[in-house]
Formats: sequence, C-alpha cells, structure tokens
Amino acid sequence: MFSHVMIGTDDLEKSAKFYEKVLGVLGAGAPMMHENATGQTRALFNHDGSILILTTPIDGNPASCANGSTIGLRCSSTEQVKELHDAAVAAGGTSIEDPPGPRDGGALGTLHLCYFRDLDGHKICGIHRAG
Repeated sequence: MFSHVMIGTDDLEKSAKFYEKVLGVLGAGAPMMHENATGQTRALFNHDGSILILTTPIDGNPASCANGSTIGLRCSSTEQVKELHDAAVAAGGTSIEDPPGPRDGGALGTLHLCYFRDLDGHKICGIHRAG
C-alpha cells in the first residue's frame, strides 16, 4: 500500500548513520543521497519495494515528531525483532514501552514487537507476525 515514508531530522548525517545501522539488520544497504529541486539533501533507504526517506524540513523550521504516529518495520523473525531493537539502542536510540517480545494481538494473533525512538524522537516499531 505504501510507496514511502518520509521523516524529518535536524541532523541528516547523524540520522542517516543511525538508520544505516538499524535498517542494515533488515537487509537495507547504505542510503542513496539525493538533492531535491529546492535544495534539501535527502537520504533514501530502498528495501523490499519500500523507501524510508530522511529529510530536513522544507519550511526551515525544526523537525518534530507526529504525536500518535508509529512507523512499523517488518521483521522476518522473532530474533530479528530483538536484533533490530538492540541495533537501534546501540546506535543511540531509546528503548520504549515493554522489552522486545510477544504480545497478544487479539484477532491478529501473536505479534512479536519492539519499540524505540530514533535520534529525533520518532517512534519506530519492529514487528513479526507469528504464524
């Protein structure tokens, strides 16, 4: 359904290094750096048909997080959920909510989840849907 997700950062270089480590767990490579028509340099992480884009805000104001928003990253196993979380924390992210592990998803079944905030405070979830 989604082609890309774009999030703001005030330090593109630092954020790109963070996500290169975190998304490397999922198999994404180094970002492609791109300058748009208005002069913003952006870091694009292409993986499995999706793109995560990091950018400084076009309006020149500081980047901010959307309250109530979460970006979910699909993991291929329960182990990868934990590995993603640990890579994020090791790269300077902040672990939030419960430790990585299974959650009762009701009608969705068992979900293996982790939650962390990136360097700019964006809420990220690693998820693996069991069977």
